Amino acid sequence: MSQTLSDAVAVIGIDIGKNSFHIVGLDRCGAIVLRQKWSRGQVEARLANLPPCLIGMEACVGAHHLSRKLKAFGHDARLMPAKYVRPYSKGQKNDFRDAEAIAEAVQRPTMRFVATKTTDQLDLQALHRVRERLVGQRTGIINQIRAFLLERGVAVRQGLRFLRVELPRILAAPPDVLSTRMISVIEDLAQDWRRLDERIDHLSGEITALARQDVGCERLMSVPGVGPIISSAMVAAIGTGDVFSRGRDFAAWLGLVPKQISTGDRTILGKISKRGNRYLRVLFVQAAWVVLIKPQSWERHGLKSWIEAAKKRLHRNVLAIALANKLARIAWSVLAHGRSFETSKLATA
Repeated sequence: MSQTLSDAVAVIGIDIGKNSFHIVGLDRCGAIVLRQKWSRGQVEARLANLPPCLIGMEACVGAHHLSRKLKAFGHDARLMPAKYVRPYSKGQKNDFRDAEAIAEAVQRPTMRFVATKTTDQLDLQALHRVRERLVGQRTGIINQIRAFLLERGVAVRQGLRFLRVELPRILAAPPDVLSTRMISVIEDLAQDWRRLDERIDHLSGEITALARQDVGCERLMSVPGVGPIISSAMVAAIGTGDVFSRGRDFAAWLGLVPKQISTGDRTILGKISKRGNRYLRVLFVQAAWVVLIKPQSWERHGLKSWIEAAKKRLHRNVLAIALANKLARIAWSVLAHGRSFETSKLATA
């Protein structure tokens, strides 16, 4: 890259690929002055010699690592959700036009950016993703065992623990209930279930240990219904919460706010939007249910009057979502302001 060209580049858009990266550079007037395809090994070497500039990328696999590297070189590297970049793409889709759209989008003053994750955040996020996959596999095995038993007329009360307790008795049933082959199949599935239980318990213990060592996680665990899993997942996802200006924005990012379809003077609110981080949204809804089934703790946490008033006008499922929204906003406030949960400040969260 010539010295004159490198001095002219003010904004760069990078379309990240597995082995090749497409680069589009704009000058201060917005004209394209750089349009090249680089290999993965060339990106860091070439950008290290470039004067500091604004660099945009979509938040995807490998983007956080590259963002940290570019910031170390002095560049202003910013990550954006892919869905917010898409409207800036013009004409037929190709990698260079995607890079150009990224360069256009990163300059917008109203663009919403994704905070660059640290290596510790990515490690913690990896633990959660592996655990989530194993829990899904365990659920699939349990459902398969239930389906096989129902085909033989054996029904077990819903719930993981009930099937675990009843399974030895079921496997000891006479041949007219379960054939020898079916018993062998279910025993193999039960072994897979036990192995998954061991791996999930190990990962849960590791996550809990890491959460106990993190100051932000410790503060989050003071929030009602929030334990090591939710607190560590939240820290892994948003760090200190600086990317959000208030708790409402965090709740909206989780998809816990009503979907708005308004026109003219009519405000139409539908079901929750379910946008953003599905994993965290599910965890906060579970936390809300944990709080709701323990009414003896409502007064201690300063939630009694709010929950009792909401119960009179909301269905219990809607109440759980509303409480999940409230807990998410409280959790963001605790994390962003560096303080533990205080009942006296509940109304300001």
